[in-house]
Amino acid sequence: MPSALLDINYLPLNKRMINEETCRFFKYGVATYNGNPVQVATYCDPAGNPVAQKVRFPNKDFLILGDAKSMGLYGSHLWRDGGKRVTLTEGEIDCLSLSQLQGNKWPVVSIPNGASNAAKAIKNNLEWLEKFEEVVIMFDQDDAGRKAAKEAALLLSPGKAKIASLPLKDANDMLVAGKGKELMDATWSAKTFRPDGIIPGTELWDAIINAPNIEAIPYPWEGVNKMTMGMRQRELITLCSGTGIGKSSVCRELAHWLIAQGQTVGYIALEESIRRTALGLMGIAMNKPLHISMDGITEKDMKNAYQQSVGCGRVYLYDHFGSIDSDNLLSRIRYMVRGMGCNWIFLDHLSIVVSGMGEGDERRLIDNTMTSLRSLVEELGCGLILVSHLKRPEGKGHEEGAQTSLSQLRGSAAIAQLSDFCIGLERNQQDPESKDVTQMRVLKNRFTGETGLATALHYNRDTGRLSEVPLPAQGQEFNDEAQEF
Repeated sequence: MPSALLDINYLPLNKRMINEETCRFFKYGVATYNGNPVQVATYCDPAGNPVAQKVRFPNKDFLILGDAKSMGLYGSHLWRDGGKRVTLTEGEIDCLSLSQLQGNKWPVVSIPNGASNAAKAIKNNLEWLEKFEEVVIMFDQDDAGRKAAKEAALLLSPGKAKIASLPLKDANDMLVAGKGKELMDATWSAKTFRPDGIIPGTELWDAIINAPNIEAIPYPWEGVNKMTMGMRQRELITLCSGTGIGKSSVCRELAHWLIAQGQTVGYIALEESIRRTALGLMGIAMNKPLHISMDGITEKDMKNAYQQSVGCGRVYLYDHFGSIDSDNLLSRIRYMVRGMGCNWIFLDHLSIVVSGMGEGDERRLIDNTMTSLRSLVEELGCGLILVSHLKRPEGKGHEEGAQTSLSQLRGSAAIAQLSDFCIGLERNQQDPESKDVTQMRVLKNRFTGETGLATALHYNRDTGRLSEVPLPAQGQEFNDEAQEF
């Protein structure tokens, strides 16, 4: 034994319910260090020669004596290389506890330095562990232990690692509580580790046959319904167009429609105040563009419109006060859905969210934001209607009726890739005959696959409403020579 190591005595650890035989088997004893009583776990090389000691003080502090770099898995020198199963615990006492219950006949070892260093210990001893058919990981049942168990399992060959689940914190707690049988059962019933998200097809039958019925809600426009078969929760729908084409007007019409269908709506308009959003929704209820004029409108009229729209109890707005931090915004969406019961979220618009994230590569920022929004839709099960701008095409601009396409989505291909639907809005603002007509073109349709021109909406300047009108004849889509619909 190296001179730096302590001479130890072997005694039963009565409070831990560990007998002297087990302590001798694992070279776990008691000693005195600088006048203080300590417990000592002796680590050995493969030949059984002591190389280091882990000295544990009554206050649970510890230090290492000897060659710390030579410390392998505690107790590994006791077992032959390879076999059916080895159990890996988080601490030496847990190792002794389980081994004692097994008559010190089946391989049990411990990592040397706790959960935070578990991955490093596994890497250093991977060759030895891989010689066993199964490695049962029995770490502490706290957050650190569970996290470390998953990290350790990922280092082993697929299918080799199993993670044990205990009703108490650790193996020694089970032994002290007289739950030795349950501890043994936990070892043998440990489940094979599978990384999160990997699901065998053999386990999918119940999910298939008992799938929740997600009801499709029709759009207020029949042409869009024919192509999309309505809109559903868990879908991300992106509305896109150039500047000033009417994306916000379409959003407000959709929101009002959903409210009328009994849905609960969360509305986040980052380019306008919540008062402007409220007036827009109230104006739709009144068939009056209130943001332009309230002439002839009484307070009673306003109250009725308010109760039919934003004041109905199923509408929640986000007063951003100019703050559009991405994480803050995502947390508000999560609260709207989980806390307020919103089925549908409107986010107008993506470019402002990204600009609020500070300097950086715009494409990367959009990629990250879209990934977060896509994940949020899946997590929360809500429907998300997102507004996105288009970059200017070559030649005729969108304000002159240029046709929209997925390639024009500004900043990143992730917008199209992560959306279930992309709907382009097209309007020739400069043509006196068609400047109040917006065409809706389905650019992406993950549900049915059908794309193309879906419908046209006429904006009534007196009522502020959008109403469906026939599409132009083929070849006359904002054609300079044939502007009549």
